[in-house]
Amino acid sequence: MTDRPTVLVTGGAGYIGSHACRALSAAGYQPVVYDNLSTGHRSFVSGPLVTGDLLDGAALARAFADHKIAAVMHFAAASLVGESMTDPQKYYINNVQGTLSLLQAMRNAGCHRIVFSSTGAVYGNADSKALPEDFPCAPINPYGASKLMIERMLADYRTAYGFGAFCLRYFNASGADPAGGIGELRDNETHLIPRAMMALQGHVEFAVFGDDYDTPDGTAIRDYIHVTDLAAAHVAALRLLEQGHAGGSFNLGTGSGFSVREILDAIRQETGREVPHTIKPRRAGDPTFLVADPSAARKVLNFVPRHSDLPTIVRTAWAWHQKAHPFRPR
Repeated sequence: MTDRPTVLVTGGAGYIGSHACRALSAAGYQPVVYDNLSTGHRSFVSGPLVTGDLLDGAALARAFADHKIAAVMHFAAASLVGESMTDPQKYYINNVQGTLSLLQAMRNAGCHRIVFSSTGAVYGNADSKALPEDFPCAPINPYGASKLMIERMLADYRTAYGFGAFCLRYFNASGADPAGGIGELRDNETHLIPRAMMALQGHVEFAVFGDDYDTPDGTAIRDYIHVTDLAAAHVAALRLLEQGHAGGSFNLGTGSGFSVREILDAIRQETGREVPHTIKPRRAGDPTFLVADPSAARKVLNFVPRHSDLPTIVRTAWAWHQKAHPFRPR
C-alpha cells in the first residue's frame, strides 16, 4: 500500500485521463484507473487498473473499498458531437446516468471531492468573442447537453451533500506528452489535428466540414489547448479541493482561436507536407466559433498554459502520430 493520496481516475486509459494520471503521479498522488476499455488503452496505464463500467455500481463500490479513494477525477464519457446527434440515448445513459452511478458510489464511500471533465460545448453556438463562464449555456448537441446536466447535478451535490466539485470546461484538447508513450489514439478518429495527421500519413481521408462559415477564411474557429496543460489544471483543482475550496465551473483554454485552415497550415509548416483534403458541407451541431475566456481559471486555479502555443501542440502531436501511425505507402 502507498501512503500517497489515492485518486480514482475514470476514463484514465483514454487520451486526457492518461495524461492526468502522469500529472497526478508527478504531483505525489496514486492514480487508480477505472475504465471499461471501450475506447481506452491498457498500454496507457502504468499503475493500478480496475476494468469496469460506471453503470456497474458493485464494481465501483469495490474500487472505492479496495483502494481507499480520497478523490475522483472523472473523464469517462462518450464524447463525439456527431454521434451524439444520431444516438443521443447513448450520451444520456453513458454520461448522465453513468455519472449519477459514480456519485452514488462516492456518497456511499464518504468521498466528496471530484474534478469533472466538462466541455466548452455547454455554451452552444457563441458569437465571435471569448466566452466567460457566465455566458448563457445553450448546448446545440446532446454531447454538450449531457455535460451541462452533469454540471447541474454537481452543483446540487455541492449544496445538498457538501461535495467539493470543479467542472473544468475545456475546449479542443490537443497535442501529446513530450515524454512519449501516450497520445490521441482512437479506432475512428474524428478530431481535427489527429485525423489531419493520419490523412497525411495515408491512413484516412480528411474533409473540411464547411468553408462558408462567417469567419475570415470560411472555416470554423476553435481554441486549442495542450493536453499537458489540461492535466496540470486538474491537479491544481484537486489541490484546491483539499484546501476546502467548494469548486465551481471554469474554462480551460488559451483565449485564442484558430480556424481549420490555420491548423492545416501549421501542420504543413511542421511536416513540410500538405494535408490532402476535400471540402464537405457543415456538420449538424458544429458551432462557428468556440473560444474560451480563461481569466477566471487564471485567477482561481493559477492556470497559465505553458505548452498550448500552436507550434508546440502540432510538434508534440506529430511526434506521437509518427509512432502510433507510421506512413502508409500510397
